[in-house]
Amino acid sequence: MIRSAHAIWRGDLKTGTGDVDTQSGAVKTQYSFKTRFESGVGANPEELIAAAHASCFSMALSAQLGERGIVPEEVETTAAITFENLTLSKSHLDVTVRAPGADKAKFEEAAAAAKAGCPISKVLNLEITLDAKLEA
Repeated sequence: MIRSAHAIWRGDLKTGTGDVDTQSGAVKTQYSFKTRFESGVGANPEELIAAAHASCFSMALSAQLGERGIVPEEVETTAAITFENLTLSKSHLDVTVRAPGADKAKFEEAAAAAKAGCPISKVLNLEITLDAKLEA
């Protein structure tokens, strides 16, 4: 399976603008210097990576929980990517899982396995931290 995205940049770095879209059509947005380094309206590569990491981790955690006999009602993940000195240095995952009656030790084991095994975690060359909460 191959998935793709397409980007176009027009102009110089500070005043130029770009468009990015995905093969599926799920993402189609603009990006610019302001959206990346300031607080403009539009996307930036770092938040797209954060979205990929949050969604991948949520699915990986659901799979790991299932392997331990836990069926979650909901897995909610936020990923925060740290971008400093023109380097991605950290991804912090904050996840809350609603799974009534779930065993806390099995949940923690599943969360650690998902953090290590998520395909996006594997490709990111940065520190990954995790705060995992179980709502029973």
